Amino acid sequence: MRRPTRNTGWLLALSLSLMIPFATSRAESTVPYELGQKFVTEHKVKSVVGPSVQVDSQGFVSMVWLEEDKEVRSVYYARSTAPGGPMGSPVRINRSEDVPYWRQEAPALVVHGDEVFVTWGLTHSKATPQQPLATELRLSRSTDRGQTFQPSLLVNDDPGVIQHTFDALHRDSDGRLHLSWIDGREGKKEPGTYVTRSVDRGVTVTKNLKLDEGTCVCCRTAITTGPDGMVYVAWRKIFEGNVRETVVARSIDHGDTFEAPVIVGHDQWVFPACPHRPASMAVDRQGRLYVVWYTEGTDEIPAVYIAASDDRGKTFSPKRKLNSAKATFPDHPQIAVDPDGRIVVVWEEQAPVKRDIVMSLSQDRGETFTTPHKLNEKKSQTPTVAVNAEGLFALAWMEHGMPSHRMVMQTVRIPAAQMAAESKR
Repeated sequence: MRRPTRNTGWLLALSLSLMIPFATSRAESTVPYELGQKFVTEHKVKSVVGPSVQVDSQGFVSMVWLEEDKEVRSVYYARSTAPGGPMGSPVRINRSEDVPYWRQEAPALVVHGDEVFVTWGLTHSKATPQQPLATELRLSRSTDRGQTFQPSLLVNDDPGVIQHTFDALHRDSDGRLHLSWIDGREGKKEPGTYVTRSVDRGVTVTKNLKLDEGTCVCCRTAITTGPDGMVYVAWRKIFEGNVRETVVARSIDHGDTFEAPVIVGHDQWVFPACPHRPASMAVDRQGRLYVVWYTEGTDEIPAVYIAASDDRGKTFSPKRKLNSAKATFPDHPQIAVDPDGRIVVVWEEQAPVKRDIVMSLSQDRGETFTTPHKLNEKKSQTPTVAVNAEGLFALAWMEHGMPSHRMVMQTVRIPAAQMAAESKR
């Protein structure tokens, strides 16, 4: 879906931001970090969507994305040829007779050992001019590190010629695959948020479970798990009066059932359409849950916020604004957290003549954050970030280049807080 046009316009929001200072409680810090070499891949095709990124325990980076070349659409996977890059040759995931649904978000990706799992939308075989967005949600699986992919599995268990998309995918510490997505199978004005699991490494999925209704139609869901087996799902929910809030629902039984969703930021953002801006989540080894999201709040000024929960998603801390630039439009935040609570948040900073990717770091479980640091060299968009258990972060984004599309991948390491303190002595 196209982003709705605001009556006020985001340029007006930018001009207001120059006149009205943000109230902020964010503390800034200086965190030493090491950026790896940038690796760029060229894609001489009509259009590209993506990427999603993962990094395994050995430091090998994986990416998935969508390509459209003339009339052919494909879902691609690539793995780096060495830890930290460069990226290897792409492998097509979908069969030649399958037509992937052309959407604005990348396929979801999970990598563990030799196994690779990807969710993506397949254009419904019964899609009509009246239902042009109808899709099936598919799960693809590889057992040989992405060299080949098995035939995809249908995830949604209803026969409706409707949209099943804006999906998220996560693997818990016991090997269960958890999936979430937006689904309009009940035919109501607003769709619902649904989940399912695979307990046999992607061979089958369980019965679909509806978490809630009144879901913002095109803000992608997010899903993650904690070290204690907790499952968390985030989405944007519509409350009375077109108030749009980021919410999180938790499961204490590995995804069998879910509790009622909890509001994260209490933004009270009134917006009569879908903003197409998802939340992102992560958990550290102590069980602290972190959520980042976009909102315009009651003052209608775009901002990226972070909040955390230390009681397994029952309540959340006061939100903290991460963006600091006064003449840009922050967008599409994504977060990754390593087991020790080192954090990387990436997002877009848009302006009329530029589009940058910035990164903010925390070395102390979100108590302080660095001033946002620009990563890109050319106009860029759709950043993504992941981390492995050893604390190696992988970043990726799209970069606009002529005559081809480009994807950029780069790693970053953050030293442990104790190491950083010792280095100052």
